[in-house]
Amino acid sequence: MQNFTTVIVNMMKKDKFFASQGGPIILAQVENEYGSYELSYGEGGRSYTQWAAKMALSQNTGVPWIMCQQWDAPDPVINTCNSFYCDEFKPIFPTMPKIWTENWPGWFKTFGGRNSHRPPEDVAYSVARFFQKGGSVHNYYMYHGGTNFGRTSGGPFITTSYDYDAPIDEYGLPRYPKWSHLKELHRAIKLCEHTLLNNKPTLVQLGSKQEADVYEDASGTCAAFIANIDDVNEKTVIFRNASYTLPAWSVSILPDCKNVIFNTAKVGSQTSTITMLPEQLKNNWEIFVEKAGIWGKADFTRNGFVDHINTTKDTTDYLWHTTRLFVDQNEKFLTNGIKPTLVIESKGHALHAFVNGILQASGSGNGTVSPFTFKSPVSLKAGNNEIAILSMTVGLQNAGSFYEWVGAGLTSVKLEGIKNGTMDLTNTAWTYKIGLESEHLRIYNADGAKNMKWTKVSEPPKNQPLTWYKAIVDAPPGDEPIGLDMVHMGKGLVWLNGKQIGRYWPRKAPFDKCVKTCDYRGKFNPDKCNRGCGEPTQRWYHVPRSWFKPSGNVLVIFEEKGGDPTQISFSRRKVSALCAHASEDHPSFVTNNMQNIKPRLELKCPNIKHISGFKFASYGTPTGTCQSYGVGDCHDPDSISVLEKLCLNKNECVVELSEEHFKTELCPDKTKKLVVQATCS
Repeated sequence: MQNFTTVIVNMMKKDKFFASQGGPIILAQVENEYGSYELSYGEGGRSYTQWAAKMALSQNTGVPWIMCQQWDAPDPVINTCNSFYCDEFKPIFPTMPKIWTENWPGWFKTFGGRNSHRPPEDVAYSVARFFQKGGSVHNYYMYHGGTNFGRTSGGPFITTSYDYDAPIDEYGLPRYPKWSHLKELHRAIKLCEHTLLNNKPTLVQLGSKQEADVYEDASGTCAAFIANIDDVNEKTVIFRNASYTLPAWSVSILPDCKNVIFNTAKVGSQTSTITMLPEQLKNNWEIFVEKAGIWGKADFTRNGFVDHINTTKDTTDYLWHTTRLFVDQNEKFLTNGIKPTLVIESKGHALHAFVNGILQASGSGNGTVSPFTFKSPVSLKAGNNEIAILSMTVGLQNAGSFYEWVGAGLTSVKLEGIKNGTMDLTNTAWTYKIGLESEHLRIYNADGAKNMKWTKVSEPPKNQPLTWYKAIVDAPPGDEPIGLDMVHMGKGLVWLNGKQIGRYWPRKAPFDKCVKTCDYRGKFNPDKCNRGCGEPTQRWYHVPRSWFKPSGNVLVIFEEKGGDPTQISFSRRKVSALCAHASEDHPSFVTNNMQNIKPRLELKCPNIKHISGFKFASYGTPTGTCQSYGVGDCHDPDSISVLEKLCLNKNECVVELSEEHFKTELCPDKTKKLVVQATCS
């Protein structure tokens, strides 16, 4: 580890990247969340932490070193917080800054699991509370969602998508309203910057669950955060002789200790609806079918089973196991139609069972606890039978104590329902082969494809296991991000022009424990606001446009258990609806010199798109939600024409709720708002 750390530090020093050299790196980290596992290693764990810190300090970077989630980091190494909330976190030493290294804006997805969603109101609440309670440095994990291209996903079972419900999605599009709400949050905090940096907070209790932290100096400069940590009830409080209504589970930011310019629970920024527009593949297919079982020369034969990961060294997901079984012609199941049952126990992560070259069934773990038991009736014939089991990993264990010892692969194979009762095949002779033949020959790239004899077909076969598909495809038109729709396939790997997009597996989530509407109030956990019940955890797979050539793009797919390749399509990720609202009672935006600006509505199309039209606009008392808005009993009939005049053909625009634009004299006894649904093109 010291050699590795030294190599990285020297690379940074060579290019003068550390702040001590005039570069941009202000902090360096050694280890990550080791404190969560240290106790499992006893005294060795504690001494390792001390050694790692000392080793890091010896690198002489000239910038502070940090350890995340490390409760015994030695001075001067700074321990930091990783969590959904870090407002109550305190560093070990009072002289050290309060640093939040990972604010989790969502959660990762696992194949066969539900999709976790963290509301923007709660993310904003956590950030505001952190700075309210003296936070110094805050960092999002992740701010831009990612993609686990190839076989790089952790896990097991973590999806190819690592979008993480981040403010910017894995395709590079802002996730509204999370992105824009957090933008407004940080704009508000920035207005408090000078006061926060130069003063310590004074706590003011405003109720049993309501409090203010006030930053103030002798010159009268003042900033305040007023929090309502009640996760159910809205409360009205008196602060400095003024009344403030606080939504449940919210923080109001007052850069001048008077005006509320932002409340974490009031989302006034735009929202968007994302649509995946399919572009059907139009091409001629070529196929190659793998042999089930040992191909070429066997790697080795052994009585019993080996650990999958230790055998493949993670060079491939696949490990073949084959054995032979003789069936007496007098076996009753040959005539009574009651098939024997193959029972397999595995440490994970998935498997396909073949008998005499025919796929019998597939099994897998549940994504959190990999070991599983597989049971399936199988078709055997009188005489010799070959049982071939393709064991598979789906990502590797990436956290936990002693996780390098967490293995995978078969541990037991038995055959039930024969005349002798149960036949234990575990310790018979098993022949092994690492990987797939075509994978070994790299037929997914241009050079490897020449080594295989592909078969041209007018119609690609459906529901056929162990099949490689190749097609020449065009890039979808336009400039929108691209996803590959694999919902009609089974499980496997896919490449474009030799670059591996990743594992695909449209495994469906359970049908329960999802919510239609997420309540942002109260502490978040990954199962609080689930979506996607009964649907594939991941349907689309991100394909960067930079991976496409002008023409002659080669798409190669390895399908393990069978699917319908005629249904595969590229899909363009497009903003189909852009909605925004602004209300007269929403906190006004305040400039750096604390000048009030009237409530306003902001619209912005992604990338270089422009506002091309308005499907709805109403100033007054509109009803409904995005894509289902309706006019209320108070409505300015010129609303759409005003929006068209101010915003049409622009990438972004700002519309104030003022008498200059709207009939503000309408419904004087009602609080009016402006609601808009626009299109971008």
